[in-house]
Amino acid sequence: MEYRTVDADGHVLEPRTLWQEYGDRKYQDRFPKIEMRDDREVFCIDDQRFLDTGFGLSFLGAMGGRDDGNSLQNRGAYELGREGGWNPHARIKDMDREDIDAAFLYPSLGLFLSAISDADLSAAGCRAYNRWLFDYCAPYPDRLFGITMLPMQSVEHAVEELTFARQQLGFRGAFVRPNPQNGRCLHDEYYYPLWAAAQDMDVAIGLHEGAASGQPTLAVERYKSFAVQHLCSHTFEMMAAAASVIMCGVCEKFPKLRFGFLEASGGWMAGWLDRMDRHYTDKGMNDTGLTHMPSDIFRRQCFIAFEPVENCLKQVAEYIGPESILWATDYPHPDGFWNAARMIRQMGLPPQVLTDVLATGAKRLYGLN
Repeated sequence: MEYRTVDADGHVLEPRTLWQEYGDRKYQDRFPKIEMRDDREVFCIDDQRFLDTGFGLSFLGAMGGRDDGNSLQNRGAYELGREGGWNPHARIKDMDREDIDAAFLYPSLGLFLSAISDADLSAAGCRAYNRWLFDYCAPYPDRLFGITMLPMQSVEHAVEELTFARQQLGFRGAFVRPNPQNGRCLHDEYYYPLWAAAQDMDVAIGLHEGAASGQPTLAVERYKSFAVQHLCSHTFEMMAAAASVIMCGVCEKFPKLRFGFLEASGGWMAGWLDRMDRHYTDKGMNDTGLTHMPSDIFRRQCFIAFEPVENCLKQVAEYIGPESILWATDYPHPDGFWNAARMIRQMGLPPQVLTDVLATGAKRLYGLN
């Protein structure tokens, strides 16, 4: 199949019974679940609320909710969200309408499994999710591509799950939150076995933030406004993750490992790379031990995702290279974009730059030929 338009970051909506149906029976009573609390559905882990929108979980599938200028509040049962979130046949119809050839799929509820403190329970939860995701993608193996959920609470479990998903399910990428886990940042040597395994198995790492999950999250303690928290936390955490994997030596130690920085806008990356380079070239300041310029490291093995409303895309693509740029719909989330690919086509990008932005970057990141 010829891939001309590739969504680098779409989402699924996990069925409410996913973990009970696909998970190890010994954890049935402890798996995450959707429960009624205070007259609304919330997502609970170990009896704690980790996703409570205040008006119902159908919000997660409320794509298009802002198109008519209304609030994103899509009240009601979880299943009132966009059907394509859990039904691949409905999703393909939406993709055809949007002229999208392929989509790489990240979790929704699963963004919060990092809140599980029990490493064995986390591993079981990830295994159940990945098995379900394989079945979701199976009817359209050339168009829907699952991204492995990893139990980062234990590097041994993470390597085991990565191996299972790559060898048994054929997944090309794995999902990691940028936040510290158990006090460990992405550059902690504890994770080196995972990065080595991903490099050896040619698995891309997609870094994706979510809402509060109990992990440290930059900036959320400073602001009361959800809009400002969301504005800052997604981008600040991704900037910190970029510093971890580039400036702290992960990419240089694993030069064939590919990282994608997702759902945090993209315009900031140009200036961030300039700042990294400035600290690398200053001999009185550079204590990183790097032997390559950070911007060169980025162009070799890193990728940044843009939203279709970022007017700086043309300039940044020229500056850092369009083959390192991704775009995404964020389907079916409420802040997702209908007509995303068409919006990018209308930006006036040169033909080859447009080709690279719409597909080349994603194909390079995920190893899609």
